[in-house]
Amino acid sequence: MTDTSVRQDSPTAPQQSAPEGGDAAPARSLGADARRQLARSPLFWVSAALISVFVLMAIWPSLFTTVSPNESILRESRSLPSSDAWFGRDFQGYDIYSRVIYGARASILVGIFTTTFTVLVGGMIGTLAAYNGGWIDGIISRITDMFFAVPFILGAILFMSALADSFTSYFGVIFKVVLALTIFGWPSLARLMRSSVLTVLPNDYIRATKALGASPWRIIRSHIIPNAMGPMIVVATINLGAYIAAEATLSFLGIGLTPPVVSWGVMINDSIVGLRTTPHMILFPSLFLSLTVLAFIMLGDAVRDAFDPKSR
Repeated sequence: MTDTSVRQDSPTAPQQSAPEGGDAAPARSLGADARRQLARSPLFWVSAALISVFVLMAIWPSLFTTVSPNESILRESRSLPSSDAWFGRDFQGYDIYSRVIYGARASILVGIFTTTFTVLVGGMIGTLAAYNGGWIDGIISRITDMFFAVPFILGAILFMSALADSFTSYFGVIFKVVLALTIFGWPSLARLMRSSVLTVLPNDYIRATKALGASPWRIIRSHIIPNAMGPMIVVATINLGAYIAAEATLSFLGIGLTPPVVSWGVMINDSIVGLRTTPHMILFPSLFLSLTVLAFIMLGDAVRDAFDPKSR
């Protein structure tokens, strides 16, 4: 009869080796976990694919069409979609498909620039308020409350109306819309950044860095901002689509982007008079606008789920 105990204690028997000292697997950072989560998210890949197409349309419109957006054929005005004009033509005889392609540039530029400026302004002001506290925090909080008292779109309408006769060039009109949306869009991001920084400040590594004599700028740049930017990235991604929709709203009202600038909001404004008789003129720019906003919202949802450990 074989001695089982001897065989189990034999040096040739396979044994499972545990990590020395009980060490666990190497810990991954939040950013690494977020990237792994995004790589497994179908929502992220669908939204990223849509956004890539729209950005490519804005950067290189001639890749999608060789027809000029300002080439007018009046005898074919209001014509239905056909092989010559895939989306039909508008009242001025412009090719709607070509104008939809070229309209992506202005709309996406407004969204990107507004998001960039609101993140920079709101992030800087929110960090300043949370880090210094005291009367500085109090004054900044009251200023943001004053901006919150004015509805976002109403404030942008008033601002655009006050500057109706200025900045008439292509980039001047875009800058005017970006400026209006930035002025009334930064307070929400400033408040978000303030609350995020307040959750980071009590951590031990911040106290240790202060005790070692690091300057406030180094603490903010190297430790606070990298650990407090997660919520800002999520909200900014969603806001980018919202700013594109806000530009379309202002252009639809006739006080946003104006001709000769081509944008989806301008096209919707031009085609509203033919809503019943020629609905195709408003259908296609509205469809592309909705898909763009939806893509950025889906991307924001995917990023939020990736950066939120509670969702996993």
